[in-house]
Amino acid sequence: MDLAHLQDVIERTYGDRDRDRGVPSTVAWLCEELGELAQAVRKGTVEQQQHEFGDVLAWVASLANQMNIDLTVAVQRYAAGCPRCAAMPCACR
Repeated sequence: MDLAHLQDVIERTYGDRDRDRGVPSTVAWLCEELGELAQAVRKGTVEQQQHEFGDVLAWVASLANQMNIDLTVAVQRYAAGCPRCAAMPCACR
């Protein structure tokens, strides 16, 4: 699934509910999911880690939708490698 498809699926599935919740609450949910991801990375199984990565991506997509941000456009700054030095791997010091 690409980012545009993810944003569309999240919008169609949760869009109205997410907008009713609002940006501040969505950020709070995203932070909670990041905490769950951190715990899964430290102590979880691969399946738990995959689950939490998926949840974090879904909440990022929800937040981007609410703020009218196209994630495909947002991530383009990394398309050529490091956004500061444009190298792959990064040559910044």
